[in-house]
Amino acid sequence: MSRTMLLLLLLLSHLPIAGCRRMSFEDSVLTKPDVRYRVGQLPEHWRRVWLEGNDLAFSEEGTGRALSVNATCEGHDDPPLPVLTRHLLAGFTERQEVSQQVVPLAGREALRSRFLAKLDGVPVQLELVVLKKDNCVFDFSYVAPPALAEARLADFEGLLAGFEAERAR
Repeated sequence: MSRTMLLLLLLLSHLPIAGCRRMSFEDSVLTKPDVRYRVGQLPEHWRRVWLEGNDLAFSEEGTGRALSVNATCEGHDDPPLPVLTRHLLAGFTERQEVSQQVVPLAGREALRSRFLAKLDGVPVQLELVVLKKDNCVFDFSYVAPPALAEARLADFEGLLAGFEAERAR
């Protein structure tokens, strides 16, 4: 297994667990028992990867870049957005907050954060967005080697721009 693929798997395995296995993803819409949501379409260089515990995860082969989206609608006890962001940082060391701001997303306030950190000694840049809507917590993550992060940040923006959520019926 290449070092890049190993890094990608390590990065994605540290993202939060959604706890739900019955789901579908079609036409940029993810549906699972307690929630249904749409994300913006990604360019073809992103490939969907299947990892236990992730609603959606995508990687760009050979670069160490990864995107993920997760929704948790039960058992989250309604913590504030900064606490939810700290949960996404579990497993990362030498964390340095670069920026953090409240941004609008899907008609709500979301917290967007950028960090530089290390995972198993490997430097990464993290772009994290957390949102609470309709009793669900949504988190969006973009992870990349720092020197490569800016080149695909627009893809992450597009994923966020297309986000819409609704409770499952």
